[in-house]
Amino acid sequence: MFVRLAALAATALLATAATDSPPWPQLFDDVRILAADDMEGRLVGSPGSARARAYLVQRMRAIGLEPAFATFEQPFAADHDGATLNGVNLVGRIRGSGKSDRVLLIGAHYDHFGVRDGKVMNGADDNASGVAVLLSIAESFARDRPDHDVIFALWDAEEQGLYGAKAFANAPPIPLSRIALNLNLDMMSRGDRNELWLAGAHHYPFLRTRFERLVSEAPVTLKLGHDGPPWKGADDWTDGSDHAVFHDKGIPFAYFGVEDYAEYHQPGDDFTAVPLDFFARSAATALQAARLFDRELDEIAREAGRAD
Repeated sequence: MFVRLAALAATALLATAATDSPPWPQLFDDVRILAADDMEGRLVGSPGSARARAYLVQRMRAIGLEPAFATFEQPFAADHDGATLNGVNLVGRIRGSGKSDRVLLIGAHYDHFGVRDGKVMNGADDNASGVAVLLSIAESFARDRPDHDVIFALWDAEEQGLYGAKAFANAPPIPLSRIALNLNLDMMSRGDRNELWLAGAHHYPFLRTRFERLVSEAPVTLKLGHDGPPWKGADDWTDGSDHAVFHDKGIPFAYFGVEDYAEYHQPGDDFTAVPLDFFARSAATALQAARLFDRELDEIAREAGRAD
């Protein structure tokens, strides 16, 4: 009952936040389901990961995504600490209504740490939240087609070393040269100060005016940074999530995330700890960003030197 009442309250709260709002109860349900104990923390190669993957494939089909490969699944193997990780990315796409061959890549990792010391590491914020936001953007784009092709990628084995994103970059369904921007969604629902951060403008200054436009319009408190000086060490997120793989390939990125909190990478990262109103505002902000990047993708490609 609490979840449903909170969902309805957040829906009402955001009724005027955006004209193209995701279905908030579904957004919350996706996190609740992915972060449930029966998913066993979604550790790469585990039965819990397989259950999460089955749920996500069902969601992608229901939304109307088409597989980016022969199927939604992109299996891969990676060497990690002397062992082989067998992971599976899930990759779908929506065809754009325009004639441009530029592609927007939207990604979020669905894996987490499994079970440690008998406690399930549910990973509600990290990163069931990003997965749920990605699915809500896909639902919006399925209803109102984007101008450009959009690839929606759910990465596996991010926590061990960005292996899913690396596997995609090594065997993409389209030439990487067509990807004009990577929008990465990783930890979208929590934070001690209820602040969402957007990184990438330090490395790609031509994105700054667009980011600043989002700051001025966002229904959440949105801040820019964590991507170069004055940020140092772990506070510089340039290499901290899947966007780093595409940054290394010269593909611009926009990375949404929250700062660390006490339960980060702890069993307390659970759905019951998610502030639903903040999460809904974060999701609305990411949707605004996706629409903006789609509208201006050709210009972004030219400014990045990626246009043919």
